[in-house]
Amino acid sequence: MLVQERAVHIPGAPAAEAAESRKTRAVAKLPLREPPFARATRWALGAAYALQPQRIASLPALMLWSTLELLKGRTEVPDPARTRSIPDTFGGVVRALTPETYLAGLRIGFFPWAHCGPLKWWTRRERMVLFLPERHTSRRVRRLRASGRYRVTFDTAFDEVVLRCSAPRAYNWHTLTWLTPRFMHLFSRLHRQGHAHSFEVWNARGELVGGGFGVAIGRVFVGESMFSNETDTSKLAAAVLYDHLEQWGFALVDARDWTPVLEKTGYRRIPRADYEQVLRDHAGAPDRPGPWKAEPVTNP
Repeated sequence: MLVQERAVHIPGAPAAEAAESRKTRAVAKLPLREPPFARATRWALGAAYALQPQRIASLPALMLWSTLELLKGRTEVPDPARTRSIPDTFGGVVRALTPETYLAGLRIGFFPWAHCGPLKWWTRRERMVLFLPERHTSRRVRRLRASGRYRVTFDTAFDEVVLRCSAPRAYNWHTLTWLTPRFMHLFSRLHRQGHAHSFEVWNARGELVGGGFGVAIGRVFVGESMFSNETDTSKLAAAVLYDHLEQWGFALVDARDWTPVLEKTGYRRIPRADYEQVLRDHAGAPDRPGPWKAEPVTNP
């Protein structure tokens, strides 16, 4: 299967950009299953994560509620009114991870996640979100964008982006990954249905060097993961994405958890109740048809 690239115009880009953007690229092949060593490593690191001092106190309750959920048949879609306080905002064990249940969970503020053991539904007491008019683009990223060294595209290499996002980071090889083959194939199906979208950065040699992906629900974009193989390329991809999302009428971007980089970009925490109100106001809006195409931005 081949896909056609669509390049966003970046001032100063070389004339060869147009010709390069017409080239086709083969879609990456996603793994069918997690290798035994990778699975064992993930479980070991997941156990170490759960046993950290700030989390170990809630572990007995998590094991108890998870066991009870398994005995009763697990949870199709979580009930927002029946989350547990210990562990915080636990919504049940996932019964079936499908595009339909995933989207249904997102629309009420939940997402499936687990480092080890059965997949579980979670929400957050506070959500890290970006209201698009509040975004901040650093001078460094603006200079990089104006340099013409990179091209930014949408929905041209979705599976390859997902694979890159799942790979260990060179600066932090032991970081846990939640992007198992099960999730990869879920997002690939969501992409083919027009719900999940990727954004890619290509260097002058035509190499994929940065980007990320997420899921759109109405006028809310839920960021899932990003990667960067060259300095600031993920930040460049995000800046172009945010400009397009605002131009297309999106209300906000959900990143779920706090990081210092997100805070510098303009993300801020809002209470769970406020986030759920945003979902009621905007998640039911008609989805923007996919695949997305990069367009001239009015005020980049």
